[in-house]
Amino acid sequence: MLRSMLFLPGNTPGIIINGEILGADAVILDLEDAVAPTEKDSARVLSRNAIKYMGFGACQVIVRINGIDTPYWQKDLDAIIPVKPDFIMPPKVSCAQDVEAVDQYITALEEKCGFEKNTIKLIPLIETALGIENAFAIAASSKRIAGIFLGGEDLTADLHCKRTKEGHEIQYARCRMVCAARAAGVEVFDTPFTDVNDDEGIYTDAQYAKSLGFSGKSAISPRHVQAINEVFSPSLKDIDYAYEVMEAIRIGKSQGKGAVALRGKMIDAPIVARAQQTIDMAKALGLGREE
Repeated sequence: MLRSMLFLPGNTPGIIINGEILGADAVILDLEDAVAPTEKDSARVLSRNAIKYMGFGACQVIVRINGIDTPYWQKDLDAIIPVKPDFIMPPKVSCAQDVEAVDQYITALEEKCGFEKNTIKLIPLIETALGIENAFAIAASSKRIAGIFLGGEDLTADLHCKRTKEGHEIQYARCRMVCAARAAGVEVFDTPFTDVNDDEGIYTDAQYAKSLGFSGKSAISPRHVQAINEVFSPSLKDIDYAYEVMEAIRIGKSQGKGAVALRGKMIDAPIVARAQQTIDMAKALGLGREE
């Protein structure tokens, strides 16, 4: 389960060494935007060694490689794949062919390393107008894909508009991404809220992303991790209601009822599905209770 994903520059050992204790479900070791061209080699080596020798405990590891339009991405994969990160994040993915190029290269490296095929998953970063329009094709382009990820900063630059806290300018992109991911049967992750000093704003932004159907949200600051985890976790009230729904359905079936009501409202299939999702998430987070 990836509620929160924290970006860590791949060339900052003092930050990376603390990655496990910053509270995020996953860290994103960044070899792309956060690293200058002159530091690509050192960032690659540092990230590789951090995964190999240090580890990140229960925190999953994502590595954002450089784009396939650069001379760096294959070297990134050559260094990183042998230490078996959980996910690779290719940036600026605009079409299914971009994913296929990365997929094929990883497949060859997995075979060379003796890994089972599709061991390492992909989370394509979609941050162009073309990528948004091709979101479903991207999400469905490979069995290796675990989810798709919205990059709001680069997207708004591509759209020639200003990135704002309110996020009205990425409303269409957010909705399109969620629909594409759910149609393809993969997860979908929201762009970071970039004002690291706005503790109220991150709650508002995360709650809105959750309301649209996002699976989780990324962060560029450890300050935002707690808020994201809190928003994307079911509340005790949600959990209690979910169990009430399942119990009402159980009793209704035992009594041979074709329709079941709870708190004056009919319980239909979508409500049952949401209740089960809440229970599954609660159990994954250690919040489950005996049924």
